[in-house]
Amino acid sequence: YQCSSSFCLLQTVTGYTVLPSEFHLKGDYMVGGLFNVHHDGNRVSYGRPEAIECSSQEFLLSSYRRFQVMRFAVEEINNSTDLLPNVSLGYDIFDHCSDSHSFPGIFSLISVNSSVRPYDNLSTMSEVIAVVGTFTSQGSRTVAPLFMMDLIPMVSYGASSSIFSRKQNFPSFLRTMHPNKDVIESIYKMLVHFNWRWVAFLNINDDYGNDGRDVFMEMIEDTDICLAYTRGLDEKTNYTPIFKQLETQQINIIIVYAPEWTAEALIMSAIEQNVTNKVWIAVDAWALNKRLPKLKGIKNIGTVLGVSEPKITIPGFKDFIYSSKGQSDNNNEEQQKLCNQVCNCSGLRPENITNAESSFSFAVYSAIYAIAHALHNTLQCGSGECNRNITPYPHVILKELKESKFTLLNHSIQFDDNGDPLSGYFSIVFWNQSGDAEEVGFYKFDPLFDFFVNDSKIQWYENKPAPSSLCSIPCDEGYKKKTDGPHKCCFKCEICPEGTYVNTTVDPYLCIKCNDKTEWSSEGSTKCNRQVEEYVHFTETAAIFVMIGTWAFVGFTVAVSVLFAINYNTPVVKSAGGPMCFLILTCLILCSISVFFYFGEPTDSFCVLRYVPFLLFYTVCVACFVVRSFQIVFIFKIAAKYPGIHSLWIKYNGQWLFITAVFLIQLLLIVFVYSFAPPKAYSITSWYSDKLVLDCDVSLKMSSFSLLFLSLLCLLCFIFSYMGKDLPKNYNEAKSITFCLLLLILTWVVFATIFFVYSGKHIQTLNALAVLCSLYSFLVWYFMPKVYIIIYQPQKNTQQYFQDLILSYTKAISY
Repeated sequence: YQCSSSFCLLQTVTGYTVLPSEFHLKGDYMVGGLFNVHHDGNRVSYGRPEAIECSSQEFLLSSYRRFQVMRFAVEEINNSTDLLPNVSLGYDIFDHCSDSHSFPGIFSLISVNSSVRPYDNLSTMSEVIAVVGTFTSQGSRTVAPLFMMDLIPMVSYGASSSIFSRKQNFPSFLRTMHPNKDVIESIYKMLVHFNWRWVAFLNINDDYGNDGRDVFMEMIEDTDICLAYTRGLDEKTNYTPIFKQLETQQINIIIVYAPEWTAEALIMSAIEQNVTNKVWIAVDAWALNKRLPKLKGIKNIGTVLGVSEPKITIPGFKDFIYSSKGQSDNNNEEQQKLCNQVCNCSGLRPENITNAESSFSFAVYSAIYAIAHALHNTLQCGSGECNRNITPYPHVILKELKESKFTLLNHSIQFDDNGDPLSGYFSIVFWNQSGDAEEVGFYKFDPLFDFFVNDSKIQWYENKPAPSSLCSIPCDEGYKKKTDGPHKCCFKCEICPEGTYVNTTVDPYLCIKCNDKTEWSSEGSTKCNRQVEEYVHFTETAAIFVMIGTWAFVGFTVAVSVLFAINYNTPVVKSAGGPMCFLILTCLILCSISVFFYFGEPTDSFCVLRYVPFLLFYTVCVACFVVRSFQIVFIFKIAAKYPGIHSLWIKYNGQWLFITAVFLIQLLLIVFVYSFAPPKAYSITSWYSDKLVLDCDVSLKMSSFSLLFLSLLCLLCFIFSYMGKDLPKNYNEAKSITFCLLLLILTWVVFATIFFVYSGKHIQTLNALAVLCSLYSFLVWYFMPKVYIIIYQPQKNTQQYFQDLILSYTKAISY
């Protein structure tokens, strides 16, 4: 027989009879079709040009089914009076089984008067208004430039490479199936759903597979998924080292981005080499394969999941196949109806075609209807008939295609600016025990991106739980990752030390430092804790106890002042200091103000009032006791020897000059020191990691001047008071002062010891208690003995009693 693009000539006994061809149908407007009905598997070098045998590999039944879908769609449209009422579609279809040997058919589609020439005017356009095909990305990339030249719409039903979305290169290219980006996104969602992080990507080594690999690598670039291994496949691939590498790297998840003929070779090789317990992720090109799921040993390789176009039943297609095949068999079994390559498609049964893999069938069906709707709009067929006076130039059909929007079998058909489908969804399928691709989930693109998988429908290998695929076991909480090798999925785990934490959502490889001033964390933390602010509240028991003691002190001091005022002219009051007693008692009351500012939240003003009143007025008290101890010693031991000095001291009120001078000196020191380094509220963080103790910051270096001055006064007071330890009993204030100073020293030594041993908020309470004890030491051990004599021993509070004591002391020292 002889073959042409439009018919076959079959030699019979009576001559040549022209029979109708499945590859050609006359019509008012022609649509081209490119289908890889056969697959060229013999890539060999030829010594001379010759027709290629496309039947070198097993006949591709699914491709033949898609070929028949186009024929059915055209016939359905022609039999309908709704879409194109008074016009008919025709087609020229070519078996595009070889990219390099299919150009004669392509040239036939775009030729005008048997010649191909660049576009010059609209009158020389080819009869074809649009082309459906091709199936593969590589085939489309080969022939697409020829159609782009004259802006002939090319609507692909299978080419998913990302390059076709570039309108500057492929301005008239559209497709009814989703590009690689959407397929990869579905696979990515599946990996995330099952927490698979360590995967292999095997792809056919052509435009389709390499683009899928590149899109996948770009999508996982900033994620936790690692591409552990990748390899391009072709007819000469040796699968043995590939499977060995997968085992060596312990990769359990294998994405196979390849057409069905490459996937079949890979899976059959896996069965032969006893590869077990893997998860194979199939793409839409082979996810609905009918033959592989029923192969013996297929269950041993593991679990097969896939992403596929949804299974959509096309009404009437089955009847069309049985009707057309039945007529062919009745006419002549030996007739071969598709012949534009040297091929053989005889002996096809209707049940083989209808039961074949249905993937991309709806894509073909919707492509024909998209062209028909574009023609409908171009010919203005809205009034029940089409305007045949309008010439549907391909570039006009292209414009209408880009703007088309219609519903087909309850599915919206619409293209975006890149010519890609605007809506739709993928089915997530599982090859079940019965050898069927069972739908277990979906990934919808419109209106919202929605991914769902019913895990309960998936039966994993040997009924085990879902397998894991990780290079390294995930780190426990509080551990950071440390890269171990070139892949980010391979790592070691290191615990984060105190004062740091790890946030896996921000950077799992970094221990983030907490704020030293306000936060804390223990070893192995996932967050920083806010340090609890601690200070002594006014309502705490210890604070209440100290404040009650302070108010009691103020009350006792006022009572002593009143008692001394009533008994002002008595010898006891005079010997205690007379008017100086009231200065001392007043200063003690003023000192007690400081105690109240050790409680409550520290502020700068609180810190000033915590130290200044006590430091200033306690200095005055000590100065008074220096004067008192000096006067007692001076009167009894020095006045007789140096009467002139004594008279000057009396004449110029030396005691008041000294006290005033001391007050002014201390006041100047305090003003000077606190002008440059005033006490300020601050937070102590070094004591506890989880607490923030609020206290006052006092510059010891600057404050040392005032403290040193007060210490010198205490030392001078101690010297004078110690010198008068043997004076008469009722004049022995020196002993009382000495004892008060010893208690004062003991109080602050105890406080200093506790301060260096204990750290916490209650150190402030102890400080307040030390201040209060310092005040009580003078009140109790200096004034209370006098109060006792005034109240309970009035006989000792007489002038005669004091004169007798002085007389006896004078007689004693004279001997």
